[in-house]
Amino acid sequence: MKNRLTTTALADVCSLVTDGTHDTPKRVEEGFPLVKAKEIVGGTIDFETCDQISEPDHRKVIARSKPEQFDTLFAHIGASLGEAALVRTKREFSIKNVALFKPDPKKIDGRYLYYLVVSPQFQALAKGTKTGSAQPFLGLGQLRVHQIQYHADLPTQRRIAGILSAYDELIENNLRRIRILEEMAQSLYREWFVHFRIPPEVLTQAGLPPKLTLTNSPLGPIPDGWEVKTVEDALKRFPAGKKYSQKTVDETGAIPVLDQGKSGIIGYHNDEPGFVATEDNPVIVFANHTCYQRIIQYPFSAIQNVLPFRSAPDLARNLYWLHWATKDLIEFNDYKGHWPEFIAKNLLVPPTEICSAFGVFAEKIVRSVYSLERRNQTLRQTRDLLLPKLLSPRQGIK
Repeated sequence: MKNRLTTTALADVCSLVTDGTHDTPKRVEEGFPLVKAKEIVGGTIDFETCDQISEPDHRKVIARSKPEQFDTLFAHIGASLGEAALVRTKREFSIKNVALFKPDPKKIDGRYLYYLVVSPQFQALAKGTKTGSAQPFLGLGQLRVHQIQYHADLPTQRRIAGILSAYDELIENNLRRIRILEEMAQSLYREWFVHFRIPPEVLTQAGLPPKLTLTNSPLGPIPDGWEVKTVEDALKRFPAGKKYSQKTVDETGAIPVLDQGKSGIIGYHNDEPGFVATEDNPVIVFANHTCYQRIIQYPFSAIQNVLPFRSAPDLARNLYWLHWATKDLIEFNDYKGHWPEFIAKNLLVPPTEICSAFGVFAEKIVRSVYSLERRNQTLRQTRDLLLPKLLSPRQGIK
């Protein structure tokens, strides 16, 4: 096996190093995904939250930069600088303000190139650029001439990529399971609380008539005994804790710090947690500006615009119901506002017994999701420990 590393510029192993559009194509209801830096999360591309653009706009963008399977996307501007994803899909999409590394198949395996980009050596370039910069940016010129060390032997590259990809495939499989579980909970919520199709046995067990009767309300016809409240009435917001930023956290602490993106954690610290949450007593967090919401089941701190809350004591409704009820206002009404607009929304509040019955199902789903997330964390940690060893000249593949 050839273990010696070759040093060269990134552009020397790529057929193209470019980036996506810098314009803002008009959004459409159905079209082609426009991937931006915020949709590159944990090595994957989040197509579910992408804007959609028309086919003519898409064709204009891909004339400059067409992502294809086994290309690498790299966020080269802003807070997400350094985030990368391997294009695993064959679906067509466009990119905006994201760099595209297209590997030369005669020189480098596409998966191997991706692992070079997420390696500590390459990421040091991004971290160095972020330091002290209000709007960090790596130009295409800088990226093209950036020196990388790699195994020039293609079979060696493929074996290394195969080992590391096995971990990522397990992670991706778990992510698919998470998405299915979350869709199940969302579908059940809408079946019960939007379409009012609650099984008669659930109503009977709750001590209610087995059939709902509808009456008029500000939200239209609703079941008897259900109330219309504002979101603010239904929740108890916790006072803000100590504020953290990217500059005040590292990778070695014990307490995670949540940010506004789907990736969730920007770093760790060793202070007391700002908020105490457990699997038995979780907390909902709402990310202002990005309007991303999740359930947290571990002690954490947060940046200023991540706002934790639980159910209001005087309403005493199930936390899992509250999560999907308020999340439904965001996702299904195309809500893009901030916290003041969020808590002013009208919320349909069912009787306590029905919310609790939903919580029995939803809690099992949330716990399963958390278990899968912890597995993924372990898989990522193992992969990240292996990665620099396999990319070194003394890696042990035979």
